[in-house]
Amino acid sequence: MEKTKKTIVKKITIALFSGIIVGMVFLLAREFLILNNKENIWKIIERIFFHDITQDNGLLSIGIFYIIGQLFMKGLQLAIVPLVLVSLSLSLCSMSNPERLGKVTGKTFTIFLSFYIISAFLGASFAYLIKILGWFSVELPVTNTLNIVTMESTNPFITILNAVPDNIFSIMSTNTSILAVVFIATIIGLTMNTLREVTLPVKRVLEGLNEMIRIYMDFLINKVSPIAMFCMICRTFATYGIEYLKPALVWIILTIFICLVLVVTIYPIGIWIVTKLNPFIFIKKIFKVGIFAAATQSSAATLPLNRKVCIEELGCSNELTDFILPTGMTINMNGTTVMHMMAITFIATSAGIDIQPSQLLLAGFISICTAMGTPAIPVAGTTMIFAVLNGLGFTSELCMIGYALVLAMNYPPGMAVITLNVIGDAATNVIVCSKEGELNKKVYYN
Repeated sequence: MEKTKKTIVKKITIALFSGIIVGMVFLLAREFLILNNKENIWKIIERIFFHDITQDNGLLSIGIFYIIGQLFMKGLQLAIVPLVLVSLSLSLCSMSNPERLGKVTGKTFTIFLSFYIISAFLGASFAYLIKILGWFSVELPVTNTLNIVTMESTNPFITILNAVPDNIFSIMSTNTSILAVVFIATIIGLTMNTLREVTLPVKRVLEGLNEMIRIYMDFLINKVSPIAMFCMICRTFATYGIEYLKPALVWIILTIFICLVLVVTIYPIGIWIVTKLNPFIFIKKIFKVGIFAAATQSSAATLPLNRKVCIEELGCSNELTDFILPTGMTINMNGTTVMHMMAITFIATSAGIDIQPSQLLLAGFISICTAMGTPAIPVAGTTMIFAVLNGLGFTSELCMIGYALVLAMNYPPGMAVITLNVIGDAATNVIVCSKEGELNKKVYYN
């Protein structure tokens, strides 16, 4: 099994870098053909490999890379609700000492919220520094903003209200109510824990479903993900030309930079301060989880590997890991908040708005509230930027152009964002297990 996991990570890494290289080759080929007035040749290539077949003139396209990428992403989204529901229910049901749940939950949420606040503050401070240096003052490309993804602007506290559903079936039919799924899973798990033998038939059904989900996810990750990752990364670079890449390059590079800096600072420092464990061991062992998360851009897809590393290499207990990681997958999106701080500052500055620290403070609050309810799938966090923009009143045409640009080029920074998210889950797991006396230090230091 260990050899298989190493092979998967190796394949994903190869697909990641191959996609970037081939995508850049297509990008250069596109610019060369356009420069030499051979746009028709590029249009043929684009329609065969990269075109979004759901858009206008989709009937005239094949879109091989688009289809493969979308099939993989839809396959991941298909598993999110059952994965959260079943894994969280079983973890709470199997907890040997349910009285500890309140204490464990309190510690878990406190650590998640602490990482949220620290990440938001550091992300906003870095973004404001870059704004003062003038690096975000760019000329936005003219683009069509009619079809960009938007969402309704609402009070951020509605996230709390929506965590308690009024219809159990409605939340099972969408990936946008993950907090509500967590609430239902918690009820199921706790009631099964209380009733014990009476609910054994239900537990067996959930265990059977859990095994089915595991086999499905293993197939999706082992067999499909390397090809899909290559196609999606390659398409990202090939579809959006230099006219998009140039103005967004500063935002892309700096978002990746600050996320990676936070990965190797706030988590190791947090582990060392709270537990006194060697933080370098944590970074070394969790590195492959970060690579896998960056390639798949999905907390749900990374959950099985993250769980395995936490239990078998970091010495975390099965019981707490099965509660903390699924919870973190749905709630802990501090990487998304960092990206929001960078994106909001970039969009506002590019649109001619002199954004102030007080506005970034409000943006951080809105971002944390919305990020907690973000589904564990790619692009969802980027889409939430619109809610933050609305909350700040940044809805001008230029702001929408900047937002469209961020949406178009979200994949590269998204790789660093998701890495910050999933490694944060693992760091929280290590801290809580250590404080609860459930961390095997011999395994951790092995």
